[in-house]
Amino acid sequence: MGFFKHDRALVHPNAKIGDDTRIWANTNIQEGAVIGKGCNICDGTFVEKGAVIGNNVTVKHYVSVFDGVTIEDDVFIGSNIAFINDRYPRSNRKGRWVLEKTKVCKGATIGTNSVILCGITIGEYAFVGAGSVVTKTVPPFTIVVGNPAKAAGFACKCGRKLQAELKCACGLKYKTSTTGLKAVNE
Repeated sequence: MGFFKHDRALVHPNAKIGDDTRIWANTNIQEGAVIGKGCNICDGTFVEKGAVIGNNVTVKHYVSVFDGVTIEDDVFIGSNIAFINDRYPRSNRKGRWVLEKTKVCKGATIGTNSVILCGITIGEYAFVGAGSVVTKTVPPFTIVVGNPAKAAGFACKCGRKLQAELKCACGLKYKTSTTGLKAVNE
């Protein structure tokens, strides 16, 4: 089996890459990075040591996935996303850096040119609109947009916005529960 690596991609031999993953040109995967199976890692992506990417994830062009970022299965990451792992960056920090972990849960979508602050979680099937600046945790199935990102409705597992009665054009229906939304007809 194995994975595909473009001739112009840099993949450290001690990075862990799953079967059927494709790594495209000008991508740099560091030692200690973990990428699951069936992923598509597009041109110019940087995956730092300590970053974890699950299975069947799409990472579009020019995304930096830094140490402390975990991306679960079936996530879509648009182009030019900035994941932040240092809330107080300085060029000369002399060992005073505190890594704040970020988690992107199963099935979430992050739109192009978004910025994701460290120390937060983007919930299952949440949807971050293009160009958003996410500074707080996003609950599951929630759509957020803007700078700073604010809730703008709910998303279906298929990615479409739910109607007011929590129905989707794809046929799924949801109800609210103590833990957020729950599909009622799967």
